[in-house]
Amino acid sequence: MDKFQSKYRIPSARMQNWDYSWNAPYFITICTEHRVFYFGKIINGEMHLSDIGEMANKFFIEIPDHFPNVYLNAFVVMPNHVHGIIIIDKPYYGIHNEFITANAPGNDSASPTINQQTMTRVENKWKSGTFGVIINQYKRICTINARKNNPGFGWHTRFHDHVIQDNESYIRIRNYIVDNPKNWNNDKFYK
Repeated sequence: MDKFQSKYRIPSARMQNWDYSWNAPYFITICTEHRVFYFGKIINGEMHLSDIGEMANKFFIEIPDHFPNVYLNAFVVMPNHVHGIIIIDKPYYGIHNEFITANAPGNDSASPTINQQTMTRVENKWKSGTFGVIINQYKRICTINARKNNPGFGWHTRFHDHVIQDNESYIRIRNYIVDNPKNWNNDKFYK
């Protein structure tokens, strides 16, 4: 581990050489602080949201309302974490990402084979729409509102993300999210 000013630095969990404002589907996992079950409970393989869980769900659904060219796909609010696929799809000079379009909500057609030339990797000037900003704003609005009901509410300081780069990964991750409540007893966040 590197040191800065004689202190250990936690290395970034972000993907190196990747601009998090680039077009891509991103898989996100955000945990509550100390993995406290603030969001509700699983009963017979179904998630039953608490009041704070309802807020977390509502604010996740509203992410695209605050960030143009950002879309949601599968997501689930679990007792102590949130999983989701957030898609950034900004138009660049007429280039469009076929992979994202094929997997956008409401598109039931089969996913095309990814053509690397259609994966947009152009430097972006809209830094306010980076993936980190989206997640931080989501966590912020949830925290403000959750603390009205429970002053002790908090998020883990970091979050896990994964840039989805192919159709096989996309389908596997999407199925994992959808099936997460059914598999709760085997989930690493269960205990």
